[in-house]
Amino acid sequence: MNPIKMNKILRIGTRDSELAICQAKKVQKAIKKLGKNSELKLIKSSGDKNLIQPIYKMGIQGVFTKALDTALINNKIDIAVHSLKDIPTKIPKELSISAILKRESPYDSLVFSKKFKKFSDKSIIGTGSLRRKAQWLRKHPYHKTENLRGNILTRIKKLDNSFWDGAIFSEAGINRLKIKDIKYQVLDWMIPSPGQGVIAICSKKEQLKLTKFLNNLNCEKTEMCVKIERNFLNILEGGCKAPIAAFAKIENKKIMFKSGLFSLDGSIAYIENQEIDLDNSKDCGINAAKIILKKGGKKLIEKIKNELEK
Repeated sequence: MNPIKMNKILRIGTRDSELAICQAKKVQKAIKKLGKNSELKLIKSSGDKNLIQPIYKMGIQGVFTKALDTALINNKIDIAVHSLKDIPTKIPKELSISAILKRESPYDSLVFSKKFKKFSDKSIIGTGSLRRKAQWLRKHPYHKTENLRGNILTRIKKLDNSFWDGAIFSEAGINRLKIKDIKYQVLDWMIPSPGQGVIAICSKKEQLKLTKFLNNLNCEKTEMCVKIERNFLNILEGGCKAPIAAFAKIENKKIMFKSGLFSLDGSIAYIENQEIDLDNSKDCGINAAKIILKKGGKKLIEKIKNELEK
């Protein structure tokens, strides 16, 4: 065990994209308010190095988190800041999620091309997400989608240089970077990715004092909601990158949980809407996933797996 001295400068690991650095600075500011100094350590992930291949074809869990996990385990950094949606449901046994910050917007948004006038049957939408693609095509079956990778500013630039009508981004990312000069529409009908809009902090389990310190930044309500979403994801995932969506929120002492599993083209969808008392909500993510599997989700996941392996 290599205990952290709480009087030392805390090393915060982050990916080197604009959004990741912005999120790490937010954590740095919160840590400063608790009386602790820190510094940022920029680490490039495999997901950032390969911007051509779709994420689902890269064949590894945690393409945006693996390099930071390794740095944590090897004591190169003390904490790692992530977008929670990038963290696999199973993380290295040496690590834990020590704090989940209060959720910002969970929603996706469509950023319109500067050339956009109106949609047509030939409209093309940019996205690198199977979940976004499936739900967009379910609503707009005559549209086409094109793979779009890179950080937010790079993707906006690609959109403006393309012949597409728009591209899909997280609203939280747009807000955090305070991006101006774009026109976008919030897609509140689209079920988000589990953990979307949430910043999470990981540390080593053995660093008990550090974990206790980081717990001061934890939002219990957000933690409750994202645990439900991640439990749902964990049951359905099974090593297959399928279009899976889940969003839980607290309203009037109830959990409102909407979840879904979609075929790649969106033509098949298993969607569950649940309204459960807070006291009975612990297993609602697991239960929703089991319902979807029984309805035909198990066969659909196998079908998706075979299609992606082609």
